[in-house]
Amino acid sequence: MADRLIDQVWESGHLAARVARAVLTPFGWAYAGVTSLRNLAYDRGILAVHPVALPTVSVGNLTVGGTGKTPVAAWIVGQLRERGARPAIVLRGYGRDEPLVHARLNPGVPVIVGADRVDGISRAKENGATVAVLDDGFQHRRAHRDVDIVLLSADRFGPVRMLPAGPWREPLSSLRRAAMIVVTRKSASRLRAKELLHHAVRFAPEAAGSIVHLSVDSIVNVASGQTVTISTLRDRAVLAVSAIGDPRAFESQLRAGGALVEGAGFPDHHRYTSSDIARLVARIDGGTRVVCTLKDAVKLGPLWPREAPPLWYLSQRVVVEEGSDAFETLLTRLAPR
Repeated sequence: MADRLIDQVWESGHLAARVARAVLTPFGWAYAGVTSLRNLAYDRGILAVHPVALPTVSVGNLTVGGTGKTPVAAWIVGQLRERGARPAIVLRGYGRDEPLVHARLNPGVPVIVGADRVDGISRAKENGATVAVLDDGFQHRRAHRDVDIVLLSADRFGPVRMLPAGPWREPLSSLRRAAMIVVTRKSASRLRAKELLHHAVRFAPEAAGSIVHLSVDSIVNVASGQTVTISTLRDRAVLAVSAIGDPRAFESQLRAGGALVEGAGFPDHHRYTSSDIARLVARIDGGTRVVCTLKDAVKLGPLWPREAPPLWYLSQRVVVEEGSDAFETLLTRLAPR
């Protein structure tokens, strides 16, 4: 409920939302000022960038949630493994769901959780890693990185309003620090993604550019691992359960598959309780499929009643539509073939 209210304040054109944004805008200016001073301090060497124990790539963004950092970071881990590297994921992990997702997507890869990324990278090396992948590391400038990849969402991109008046943590001008700009899309058109990438690279002419489609073609039974095509949801009632930064994009992906979607959204990083589960089960009618994201499946699965209709999650693939050569070049810097 709180997350939906925040989204309405940030994005709605209604009078109440516009008034709320106007009230919050001075705080956004203050936030932007503090952020600019902090970045200037790093740029001038007043704040130190600390050396790290491993070659490091950071996957981050400029906004709060919803750009696909975790699936893209996990895909990069897979690409590094294919090159013979031994990667580790290093992240803050305050929501406790991203570490579980990474463990599911890349079994056997060390996942190091902690606020101090410099220390986390050292621990990754102690665990046998040869390269570190920072999930959500763009603002953590204290830790040196060899490659900064910054994601923008074609589904969520809108006016640049700084926190708390909007979802932006840094302005577009901060893209100048990026080695690569990746525009992700779920339901947004490829043309929309192209237009956004063209706009973004103006702020970082030296950066490589890419478009990534977070594609879905199947759902997976959380308990059994059974996989079926998303076409099985066509014209079928679906309860879409999510506690993510961009629930509307998730629901749109299900609707694109022909599902008749009823949303059941929770705040981002929500910790599900037995009461939440009971309320969800009570909403299920005969024939309704319950579908969540993988990020939610790792938390809901252990709590889901055996006697309830099965829980499914939407399987997502990273498809590089543009910029595969740029990815190859950057990954080769970290793990030469």
